Amino acid sequence: MPNEFKAEVFQNQFLPAGAGEVHAIMTVSALEATGASSAGGRLFGILCDVSGSMEGGKIAAAKESIIRLIQLLPQDCSFFIVSGNTDGHLVFPTSNATGQAKESAIAAVRKIRADGGTMISEWLKMAREEFQRMPGGIRQAVLLTDGQNDETDARSLEETLERCEGVFQCDCRGVGTDWVVEQLRRISTKLLGTTDLIPGPAQIEADFRAILERTLSKSVSDVLLRLWTPQGANVKFCKQVSPDIVDLTGRAKTPKPQIREYPTGSWGQGESRDFHFCVELKPGAVGDEVLAGRASLIYWKAGVENKAAEARMLAVWTDDEAKSTKIDRVVAHYTGQADLAQSIQEGLEARAQGDGDRATVLLGKAVRIAYESGNEPTAKLLRNIVDVQDAEKGTVRLKKQVAKEDEMALDTRSTKTARIGKP
Repeated sequence: MPNEFKAEVFQNQFLPAGAGEVHAIMTVSALEATGASSAGGRLFGILCDVSGSMEGGKIAAAKESIIRLIQLLPQDCSFFIVSGNTDGHLVFPTSNATGQAKESAIAAVRKIRADGGTMISEWLKMAREEFQRMPGGIRQAVLLTDGQNDETDARSLEETLERCEGVFQCDCRGVGTDWVVEQLRRISTKLLGTTDLIPGPAQIEADFRAILERTLSKSVSDVLLRLWTPQGANVKFCKQVSPDIVDLTGRAKTPKPQIREYPTGSWGQGESRDFHFCVELKPGAVGDEVLAGRASLIYWKAGVENKAAEARMLAVWTDDEAKSTKIDRVVAHYTGQADLAQSIQEGLEARAQGDGDRATVLLGKAVRIAYESGNEPTAKLLRNIVDVQDAEKGTVRLKKQVAKEDEMALDTRSTKTARIGKP
């Protein structure tokens, strides 16, 4: 069977005597489409906020965008539509995207009206029921809202997310500036999706179209990252660090001793992702060499488990200080990208709390890291929040007047990382 994935590992394998922490970056690229999705199919779910705040231009634009998505669906794709306020309403049940089904769905969408409050857990429950009709294949949802989830729904939402995890993936979009970034980020992170800001109703269709195009490009579903470590080792963390930062540490399943499996969702042809592992070992003596970890991607084809893209992480103890103190450039780069995201989020929080001095320090640090790593998209967003006096040193001054849209855009996109260039 041809290899559908390839992997590379970047690390400094040399450790000083007494040390035991191993860092490694694993870059994985999907090469050939496997055809797995043709057997399992694709199911695309649309979840649209129809609470009272959507009334007017937003609900009108959302309906037209949904109709356009329906028209673009290929016949080999299935779909459903859920509208949500304090309840989840099945506007159109799971159906193949035939011409007749599309016409019926469009007619149902045109009847949608906006009123009521916001209980996102109810929308997700309804979506989960539909996605469970297709246990295999590519299962992707897009959730659109314009406001804050009701505080009384917090516990139910957490419980619902636990039940939805692994059933489907979900990209969340907030239109306007009255929604809460952390609320949607919590949903998309749990469901292996993304969160982003749609500035206004006119941009909904383009964003929806991009999500659909990515979904249709997927070819392998339910891919796991399997990590073996030696007896006695401790995995401090496992994170996806590109194209977005996603902490997978707490999602590990342990089917066997020394084996951890992390969900990565569905993959598309030509897609590439980077993962950062940190493994703690029992410190060795100078000259000792051990296999610190072995990582591979696992997917299923025709019911058969396939292992691909295996990569090995090593640890070699040395008394050569020049070797042990050298930091691998790829590891350093992604460590910096994680620091960048944290500095932005903590800096914005400090700014919101009125702590200008702390916000200036943190956002200045973010500017410096963005400059050093070549993350120009993030650097551009930062310039909407601060006046940059010296990017190389991270010297900035907080702007007195900042548009909420700019602040939310920086927050939502803070986890997007820059790929490191090849030497």
